[in-house]
This record gives sequence, C-alpha cells and structure tokens, in this order.
Amino acid sequence: MDQEGMVALWEQHTAYEFVVKDADLAVTTMVEDASVMHLPTMSGGFGKDYLRGYYRDVFIPGIPQNTMTEMVDRSVGDDFLVEEIIMRMTHDQEIPFLLPGLDPTGRTLEVPLVVIVKFRDDLMKSERLYWDQAAVLTQAGLLAAKGLPMADFTEVTRFLRDKARS
Repeated sequence: MDQEGMVALWEQHTAYEFVVKDADLAVTTMVEDASVMHLPTMSGGFGKDYLRGYYRDVFIPGIPQNTMTEMVDRSVGDDFLVEEIIMRMTHDQEIPFLLPGLDPTGRTLEVPLVVIVKFRDDLMKSERLYWDQAAVLTQAGLLAAKGLPMADFTEVTRFLRDKARS
C-alpha cells in the first residue's frame, strides 16, 4: 500500500470510530489478526473478532460526546504511520480506555498522544497508543502534580501546537 493509501485508510478507520461510531465498519479496515493496544491502560486486544466486540462494547461507547481530536503531526513510512494527536474531552462518563473503572469527574481532559499504526497488504495490522497517564490523572483531579517531576499539561499541548505551526 502506498503512503496516500495508508493515510486514507487510517482516516477512514478513525471516522468509523469517532464519527460514524460503527464497530463493524471500523474492523473492515483491519487484517484478521490485527491488534490494538492503549498501552498506559492496556485496553485493547488481538484479532478482528475480539476487536469488533471491543469497539462495540468498550471503545466507541466510551468516547465522550464532545470528544475532539487535533492532529499535530504525521509521519508516514513504507508500512507505518505515526501521528501526534491532542484529544480533548469532558470526563462526563466512564472512559474505559483512558480512565478505566473511574466515575466521571466532570473535568475537561486534554491528552497529547502518539499512535503508531502498522499496515499489511491493504489493511491495518496494528495500532499502539501512548500518552502520559500521570498528566491524565492530574487533569482528572486524581493525582496532585505538586512536587512531582512532570511538566504542566498545558505547556505540553502549547508546545505541540506551536510545533505544528512552525
């Protein structure tokens, strides 16, 4: 698959998740032995059949209604795509892939993340997502950042947005 095809497939996949909200369509973009893993929480799984249920029962219903994603940067190789994204949402429901088992706090969360997507033939083979879970817990009011060696999340998102403009 060429680079334009990988980008188009990835954008179609994310539209199926975030706009159309259809698990069956989302997995049509994937190989049979595909994998998806949100590494900070180990939410995801392996195999197209499992992922269909994961998207239907966990991921898609776990996306808060006001979720917005902002693509900051994208790199595309021969069989992979890497994106830096800022995802913004209100924690007004349980978000199993981000804050599993936690009651809504009502707080706004802004999550810079990186997703690495690998392709095989004309479909997606895997997705790996990484983010700073300490920053998410701090924004949700579940971790006090004072005294911890971590950047303020607003500085991180400002840096990413400034980088995207340069």
